[in-house]
Amino acid sequence: MKAIKKRKNIRWSAVAKRAMRNKEKTLELMDKLLAKSRLTEKDALMIGRKINREVARRHRLK
Repeated sequence: MKAIKKRKNIRWSAVAKRAMRNKEKTLELMDKLLAKSRLTEKDALMIGRKINREVARRHRLK
């Protein structure tokens, strides 16, 4: 909140509206991409864990 109070010349409501529109577009695109997906949340978590383990393994070796 300090940044908002410091910069009174910025139209924060416009910044917030733009951020919300961008988020809405991102979510709409995500919905389109995933509409026909058969990937379950459990599958996605399993894949994510495998990726995280591999990234951790690679960084420990360097």
